[in-house]
Amino acid sequence: MNAPPNMSDPLVLFMPSGKRGRFPKGTTVLDAARQLGVYVESVCGGRATCGRCQIEVQEGHFAKHKISSAKEHISSPGPREARYAEKRELLPGRRLSCSATIEGDLVVDVPQDAIINAQVVRKDADSRVIERHPAVNLRYVEVPEPDMHHPLGDVDRLKVQLQKDWGYDRLEVELHLLPEVQKILREGEWAVTAAVHHDQDEDAARIIALWPGLKNEAYGLACDIGSTTIAMHLVSLLSGRVVASAGASNPQIRFGEDLMSRVSYVMMNPDGRQAMTKAVRLEISKLVDRVATEGGVERADILDAVFVGNPIMHHLFLGIDPTELGGAPFALAVSGAVKARTDDLRLALNPGARLYMLPCIAGHVGADAAAVTLSEGPHRQDRMMLIVDVGTNAEIVLGNRQRVVAASSPTGPAFEGAEISSGQRAAPGAIERVRIDRATLEPRFRVIGSELWSDDPGFAEAVATTGVTGICGSGIIEVVAEMYLCGLISEDGVIDGALAARSPRIIEQGRTFSYVLREEEPRITVTQNDVRAIQLAKAALYAGTRLLMEKQGIETVDVIRFAGAFGSFIDPTYAMVLGLIPDCELENVSAVGNAAGTGARMALLNRNHRREIEETVRRIEKIETALEPKFQEHFVHAMALPNKVDPFPKLSRQVELPRRKVLAEGGTQAPRRRSREEREARRRR
Repeated sequence: MNAPPNMSDPLVLFMPSGKRGRFPKGTTVLDAARQLGVYVESVCGGRATCGRCQIEVQEGHFAKHKISSAKEHISSPGPREARYAEKRELLPGRRLSCSATIEGDLVVDVPQDAIINAQVVRKDADSRVIERHPAVNLRYVEVPEPDMHHPLGDVDRLKVQLQKDWGYDRLEVELHLLPEVQKILREGEWAVTAAVHHDQDEDAARIIALWPGLKNEAYGLACDIGSTTIAMHLVSLLSGRVVASAGASNPQIRFGEDLMSRVSYVMMNPDGRQAMTKAVRLEISKLVDRVATEGGVERADILDAVFVGNPIMHHLFLGIDPTELGGAPFALAVSGAVKARTDDLRLALNPGARLYMLPCIAGHVGADAAAVTLSEGPHRQDRMMLIVDVGTNAEIVLGNRQRVVAASSPTGPAFEGAEISSGQRAAPGAIERVRIDRATLEPRFRVIGSELWSDDPGFAEAVATTGVTGICGSGIIEVVAEMYLCGLISEDGVIDGALAARSPRIIEQGRTFSYVLREEEPRITVTQNDVRAIQLAKAALYAGTRLLMEKQGIETVDVIRFAGAFGSFIDPTYAMVLGLIPDCELENVSAVGNAAGTGARMALLNRNHRREIEETVRRIEKIETALEPKFQEHFVHAMALPNKVDPFPKLSRQVELPRRKVLAEGGTQAPRRRSREEREARRRR
């Protein structure tokens, strides 16, 4: 524990972070920054050779902060700093924080242009700043030249110097480096930069790469392997910035749209597993090329990689047969975190690059759900948080710092547009937003690729290229919810055929009715079977959630987070109207985008997060919905909109829900059930 500050010590304020603290005179500015958690880069270990730790002293009296700062309050440049200024350009007013010491009160500015890997915000990745403590670090050392009187090998002297300068207890060297070390040392004139991999649960650190002189670049990959898409981020290990991002369709789709169909393909084809493993690894290699090209990075400078995915994607990527996951008891080949060399998977990064896969939670709750849990942190807060990753197999996590439970629920592909008469995957031209006029029952909609609504001037011209091709998952959720809100369907999901007299958009199809969303070709209708498919999917998800709520002994949740690509496009209001999620204050319901990718970045940039999620997954209680007797009861109740028995008072305060209307399957008013008094009076007559 640090001793309490002496109030007579100089006060130092770092900008733009605003962090401040008192430090004894003679403390280097770099040490002060590190103690306060201010990010100042340094690769050379304070030797004043890399120039990454530049700062500026702001002069004047800062009344707001009660600090009078002056350049006299920092030490004069020493020999090492002067030597750097001679060799390389050091702008006027700039100092090297590793050499400059604190001699009085200071306001210190950390200029972003001095940081080669300055943090930037990209649309493609969560913009949160993650504290850096990576498993792979660059370490600059100056190795003593060989001496006839001390016949220690070059590799051994390198290890000794790294241990001396950087405090490693045990160091090993990768076998592939041994033939190269002597050449690299002499090329760098005995000054080299080593990439050292040291995960906290490993006894020895390992030198995995070596360069002559000072090396200023090291990168890692954070990759979420989804069943539909693969998302990859190239990240600087030195600053945490996202250098480039890319995504691609998972090529395994050609073997099967959903996860179980891919397991079936493996079971029915002797080379099925190998084909799918090869396909996904090849696509990942292509994505590496894309992000490296976009970021101007050599593949050899990529030293670490973190991957997440659902259990079947996890197994196929690692080359494991997923057949056991196709049926009870859904046994994982490996559930804990996986560590390997990327060369073992033939990913062609730096020869010494490392791979880390987050642990899986259960047979159908994978490393992607673990990554989302790490990102959103239910285990770090007091509020009861529900995390839902909507897909063909929904992953559900519910808990707080006291207890976390998890389950999966088989929702099927309806939310992805499958099993819907006019359904399709989210693509340009797909209807994604729907509104229905309460009085006229006339719809208007918006398609992917245009911000205009269908009743806006210029809509036809705006969608001329893509056309209106179908309806995707978010669109089908909204149209069913809107149909319920305006009375087109009953709480049991039956389309009201009596409304055909009021609107020509209600059409008869055999014994049931449909709603015409778009008249033009291609004609887009919402059929009774479409509504039923959505009811089945949402009921499975809600039943799984309700089961977890029972396990937690709660009736309501405080916070709801939608994870995954699909979750980003779900309107929370419509999701609640549909009964996809339990009642909650709408302002506490939000989408978190690719939270699995964010969790992967956290594990990439900070090895403490690896230990955190490994420990959290060990504590998460896994609930198998198929073994729970009450699942079916919850499922039946959840077939109604929003639910047959569970109240939604918070939703009702913000959305006017329709009066209960029960229709027979054919869309006609169901006969009213007589009261006991009426039945008794009829019997007496």
